[in-house]
Amino acid sequence: MITQERINELNTLLKDAKPSEIIQKAFELNKEAVVTTNFRPYEAAILHAVASVETAIPVVWCDTGYNTPQTYKHAEKVIKDLNLNVFLYVPKQTSAHRDVVMGIPSVDAPEHALFTEQVKLEPFKRAMEEHKPKVWFTNLRQGQTAFRDSIGIFSVSKDGVLKVSPFYYWSDADLDKYLEENKLPNEFKYFDPTKALENRECGLHA
Repeated sequence: MITQERINELNTLLKDAKPSEIIQKAFELNKEAVVTTNFRPYEAAILHAVASVETAIPVVWCDTGYNTPQTYKHAEKVIKDLNLNVFLYVPKQTSAHRDVVMGIPSVDAPEHALFTEQVKLEPFKRAMEEHKPKVWFTNLRQGQTAFRDSIGIFSVSKDGVLKVSPFYYWSDADLDKYLEENKLPNEFKYFDPTKALENRECGLHA
């Protein structure tokens, strides 16, 4: 387990570092790593950055089953173009079955917690239990939610995994430039069935 003191040191030391330098440092700390994605907007940046340092890194894709056709097409293109080592995790119940018995509950409905557990949290827990990473690369950024504003580039998940966000201080404009320079696609027709608001925490990180 990495100490909070060490995390604070890393966050101070690498505050202005390039994403590639942050990723390299994380691999020096431990090579047992995964990168997670849901192929939401700007995800191609983190996938490209991490795969550029370690091509064979497991890419954990937790698909809720409610993605738009545009997101699925975008995912297929990014996976192919970057030759990603993808491990797909889906809910144990199909979206068609759930639509009949529950539908997509509003965030205020009593069923919302169960819905989130089924489509997002359970597949994610299953993925982490199978891969048992010591390092988890993710595309969290400052300004997305109040919780994310407080964590920094390096943090520790509730399960004790070192969480690394190489683009933590980057703006959308910065990422637009990164995507353009590296000829990477982006896709904005993304749907998260567990969130009504863009700035609502998804449950995996808090």
